Amino acid sequence: MSYVLIVDDELTNFDVIDLLLSGEGYDLSYAASGREALIFLGSNQPDAILLDLLMPELDGMEVCRQIKANPSWRHIPIIMVTSLNSKEDLARCIEAGADDFIGKPVSFLELRSRVRSMLRIKKQYDELQLALNSLKAALQLREDMSHMVVHDMRNPLTNILASSQLMLLTAREDKHRQHLEKIHTSGQQLLSLTDDLLMLAKVEAGKLTLNRVDVDISYLAQQVMSDFQDVAQQKNIELFSDLPEPGTWILVDVNLFRRVLDNLLSNALKFSPPGSQILVRVDYPVGQDIQAIIRIYDQGLGISEESHQRIFEKYEVVERASDVPQIGLGLAFCKMVIEAHGGQIFVESNHPQGSVFTVEV
Repeated sequence: MSYVLIVDDELTNFDVIDLLLSGEGYDLSYAASGREALIFLGSNQPDAILLDLLMPELDGMEVCRQIKANPSWRHIPIIMVTSLNSKEDLARCIEAGADDFIGKPVSFLELRSRVRSMLRIKKQYDELQLALNSLKAALQLREDMSHMVVHDMRNPLTNILASSQLMLLTAREDKHRQHLEKIHTSGQQLLSLTDDLLMLAKVEAGKLTLNRVDVDISYLAQQVMSDFQDVAQQKNIELFSDLPEPGTWILVDVNLFRRVLDNLLSNALKFSPPGSQILVRVDYPVGQDIQAIIRIYDQGLGISEESHQRIFEKYEVVERASDVPQIGLGLAFCKMVIEAHGGQIFVESNHPQGSVFTVEV
């Protein structure tokens, strides 16, 4: 049974509408003022509202505005009942949020058809909400299952890494060592990817807690570059730095920030050709809200301008090199971590060739 609220300061008008709709099987409720209607809506959800325009103290126009401004009520169709019939008055009703209107004296056929029309709209809205809620529940279940699987992957990966590390210490033949090193490196990559997925899930759920400590970004950048020096040499890429003297400290989560720098430098190496150069630069701006700016310049293929924002979206893969595997998580992880610190990350072109990734925190 459909539930209709009638708001009118004159009880006789309610009696007329009650009589006209008596054969429709609706459950009708009555509010004698605008304020009484708003109080009623606090604990009731009608399927449609017939709202008188001209009422003392709080007129129908203001009641309509307040209903449509409330997220819990705005979906309820409102039919404005008015003796005013100028185009300006009707336009004001629509601007206030009314979904339809009917003139006085009320016609039986018009009232019935307009109420039926609004109730059809409300029914369609309810069906759509039900479908959306079912979809959200299914998506949430899938997401929860994915997080559980990813979380459970860490234990076997840790065992693989520990076993391969132990075998590397005892392996004597070079051929065996090469295979074990591949296993160990692949395991480390999988574990890093797993940690990234878990971290992204925490950020999206609002459960990421930053453990901020004083960190010397210049010293941290030196450590990251030192760790990637062997990879750079294997690819015949030169790593350069432009770093201020150590001794300036800023508050960040050192583990998360270190992983951001790891991801950015790893990407720069991944997409840079042999014989090219990569520059890591750190600046401490004076007189600004920004504590530090980190820039990583590469001489790779670069990124098209239309992809400069898209590249930071989760699972978004921008064509940079066809022979380089891409998953689309590393930069999304960087963006979420930097924004959790209240900073920003963006990419620009490095003329004449390559890209510049900038972190401001």
